[in-house]
Amino acid sequence: MAETKKDILWRVYLVYGFMCLFALAIFIQVCRIKFIEGEYWIAKADSSMLKMDTILPIRGNIFSSDGKLLASSTPIYDIRIDTKSDAFKASDFNSKLDSLSEGIASILGDKSVAEYKHILKETKRRGDRYFLLQRDISHKQLIAIQKLPVFNKGKYSGGLIVEAKSVRERLFKELAKRTIGFDREHAKPVGIEGAFDSILTGVSGQRIMQKVAGGVWKPINDENQIEAMDGNDVVSTINLDLQDVATSALYKQLNNNNAARGCVVLMEVATGHVKAIANLKRGKDGVYYEEHNDAIGYGSEPGSTFKLASLMAAIEDGYITTKNVVDIEGGEKFYNGIRIADHDKGKYDKLSVQQIFEKSSNVGVSKIVYQYYSKDPQKFIDRINSFGLNKKIGLQLIGEAEPLIKNPKSKTWSGATLPVMSYGYETKLTPLQTLTFYNAVANNGRMVKPIFVQEIRKQGKLIHTYETEVVNAKICSDATLKQAREMMEGVVLRGTATNLKFDTYTIAGKTGTAKMAFGKSGYSLSDSVRYQSSFCGYFPADKPLYSCIVVMYDLSPKFYYGNVAAGPVFKEIADKVYSTSIAMHNEIKTDSLINKKQPEYKGGDITALNKVLQSVNKKPVENKNKFYASVNNNTSGVSVNLFNGLVPDVAGMPMRDAIYILESTGMYVTPVGKGVVKKQSVQAGTPIVKGKKIIIELS
Repeated sequence: MAETKKDILWRVYLVYGFMCLFALAIFIQVCRIKFIEGEYWIAKADSSMLKMDTILPIRGNIFSSDGKLLASSTPIYDIRIDTKSDAFKASDFNSKLDSLSEGIASILGDKSVAEYKHILKETKRRGDRYFLLQRDISHKQLIAIQKLPVFNKGKYSGGLIVEAKSVRERLFKELAKRTIGFDREHAKPVGIEGAFDSILTGVSGQRIMQKVAGGVWKPINDENQIEAMDGNDVVSTINLDLQDVATSALYKQLNNNNAARGCVVLMEVATGHVKAIANLKRGKDGVYYEEHNDAIGYGSEPGSTFKLASLMAAIEDGYITTKNVVDIEGGEKFYNGIRIADHDKGKYDKLSVQQIFEKSSNVGVSKIVYQYYSKDPQKFIDRINSFGLNKKIGLQLIGEAEPLIKNPKSKTWSGATLPVMSYGYETKLTPLQTLTFYNAVANNGRMVKPIFVQEIRKQGKLIHTYETEVVNAKICSDATLKQAREMMEGVVLRGTATNLKFDTYTIAGKTGTAKMAFGKSGYSLSDSVRYQSSFCGYFPADKPLYSCIVVMYDLSPKFYYGNVAAGPVFKEIADKVYSTSIAMHNEIKTDSLINKKQPEYKGGDITALNKVLQSVNKKPVENKNKFYASVNNNTSGVSVNLFNGLVPDVAGMPMRDAIYILESTGMYVTPVGKGVVKKQSVQAGTPIVKGKKIIIELS
């Protein structure tokens, strides 16, 4: 028995010893973790329970030049609930539950009061710390939510977690859509949004997020949170009223002519500020939309608008003046087997250079260029290049197409290239590149870069201005510019665009018509020739303030000439600018508005009449116990007739005064009509007969 007891005790001591050793090992490990590896494991825990989150800034706004909002980031919010906050733990929470549920239901409007009451009770019962109550609420809704019972305890105590974000909106939808643009991930930047993305974006902030039950992350209200810096605002050069006119005028004309697409640009001559730009393309539903910025990104053969550069080259090189006469051979000529013909072939034999431009003679321009440059075509190309037509402008916006001005070393240069090129084929220019050249002619040879953004502002404060940038201080001599402007004025006065002539202000410009090439199909598609129509110019012609180009693509042969297709769009925009621009109106001579004629006086009460006469430094009438008088207005002054017991003259008096005066004499008055007295039935100056009827006719 003793042996058995001893054996049991030995085993107990052994187990006890092992337990003590195990406890000691645990103690040692705890001490090691706490005092030696503590920092490591704390950091490890924090890394799995905490993380840094990026706070996105609010993107800056884009404004028009007249202060209207074009694009803005509208703030929206997600709201969540932390039921571990002080307000949810408070003893009076249940008493506020009904009013809180009712308030949420009335503000959000998507669930009933009973449903929200159930949601709040269940959320509190589960102890949720990051429960999503609603996504994408407006700022107005957020303010109302924050004022509700419980939530109004404040940012930390009220249990309401607000997560801000934003959505980008163009406030005027399709107006200048491609110019305002957008910036999207994994896509090429477009327009102002894309080109000025770094300025609009701002600087991101940071906050610490904590992992809570269910693997959900919630922000920690940390005082060390780095707030985001919102983006700067961009002020564009676009005038919204002119943009609206340009878009509607282009839309109407595209629709009337069943054109595939078109564009228009309006620019200030001196500054290069683009005041309106519209690019419309017909969708599958037949409606026109802004899908591509053709004005800056689509190069095509300009057609007859290129004739200005060709003739200016010959004038600048001293070969011709606008007075030179050219035999256009009836409007038809062949160059190396290529036929060139005028649209009015057979109508003219000889034309001056001025008339060639006004009538848009292809033969006339090609003969001039071929005659003087065929032996040295590079000289012609060099002169064209000196006008800046062979290089990109270098716009603020992304996507400008490369211009094409061939040279004799080009693989596609042929014996017909030079004459064909002279009137706008075998070249490529964007509408804005053509307009920039025309604008330089209007600007006394000073070529300026088109500007789309004029200012950067932060919270209304100006921080940067984009000044006008001069590309070429003088593209040619003053003598050439003078003749170029006379040619363009002649187009509207006597040439292909007389339908744009207006007596109030003058327009100068050039019509353009070109057949459209379709790849390997050449200038025909499905056996149907399609055309490009354009008009480029400036106004007023005598003192240019604005330049404008209109281009319409893919027109049918029935209605494609520049004056009747593109011209009306130009005219409608010019009329709008004229009607709203004080600078375009002649100064009014104020002397012509002053009426120097002596004012007329009306008869009536002598006391009142004397007050009027004294106020204009006239001699008052002596009363002599007479109360009424009639007045004769004449060049020498005012004569007053007192009523001395005779029928008064009430002609010219208001009805009320005339009746009062006549009835004061005892006569019976019958008025006919309204206004002032024109005629009276009893002659003035005759003796008064009391009770006698007198009729007064009023005007």
